[in-house]
Amino acid sequence: MATKITVVTTLLLLSITVFYAQAALDGQYYDQTCPQAESIIAQTVRNATIYDPKVPARLLRMFFHDCFIRGCDASILLDSTPENKAEKDGPPNVSVRAFYVIDDAKAKLEKACPGTVSCADIIAVAARDVVTMSGGPYWSVLKGRKDGRVSKANDTINLPAPFLNVTGLIQSFAKRGLEIKDMVTLSGGHTLGFSHCSSFLPRLHNFSAVHDTDPSMNSNFASMLKNNCPNTNSNGDAEQVLDSTATRFDNDYYKQLVAGKGVFLSDQSLYIDERTKAIVESFSQDQNLFFQEFARSMVKLGNVGVSEVGEVRVNCRRAN
Repeated sequence: MATKITVVTTLLLLSITVFYAQAALDGQYYDQTCPQAESIIAQTVRNATIYDPKVPARLLRMFFHDCFIRGCDASILLDSTPENKAEKDGPPNVSVRAFYVIDDAKAKLEKACPGTVSCADIIAVAARDVVTMSGGPYWSVLKGRKDGRVSKANDTINLPAPFLNVTGLIQSFAKRGLEIKDMVTLSGGHTLGFSHCSSFLPRLHNFSAVHDTDPSMNSNFASMLKNNCPNTNSNGDAEQVLDSTATRFDNDYYKQLVAGKGVFLSDQSLYIDERTKAIVESFSQDQNLFFQEFARSMVKLGNVGVSEVGEVRVNCRRAN
């Protein structure tokens, strides 16, 4: 996978201090205490991506899943213990897997700037880096998050499920202070995504009493998915990319939705529902607009649940 950084013309220098949920984040937070922090993270992510092309999708998903549970506090990185099953072992996070990339970045940062850069900030910067390295927009990541000490696998039930309709998605995002446009925009992160058959198999077989297959799905696309994901699941839990350019960050995800080729029911619903259809169409026609809005929504997502309560972990896998 190419690792050349493409910086779009719609560079968003969102480096002002933002106050949200009792905490202040700042684009220059580590300028004096660890000025090399972002370059260390970027190089670590770049090296990992060379060896595993799925790293970008997994790190971007890690950021989403971390922020949606208890806010952006790196609770997704804490290991389970005999007394507690942690978030990373909850069903939606089993396929994230790229925790070793954050571990590697943290080890290097501890050598360069001991006890300074939080694990939560590493995830946020890494999420930006994988988007940019994959051809998407660049934005200034606001930093200064603290790491949480609580992580429970049961909380992952609150993550948006792939079978939700638009109403369910709106409610889920609204609980995090995110609007309808943010929801449609952040769903575009699936342009780097892949899934397993189990997440969308009900759309292909015995969909309803009237239709065996979801009628909103392009018929040729449905046939292709059925071959890859038979009802007997003889292929095991096979993987399926979520758009036709799965290693490149672009607006193809939205073009696929317009063509009836959304993999998840939650994705295709965005084009069916009148509350979100126009946004999908605008992004499918204007990639620069999508890039601009994605950067803005990622900054908003990065502020979800941020507070001054917490610590800077020495090891991202366990509390100090």
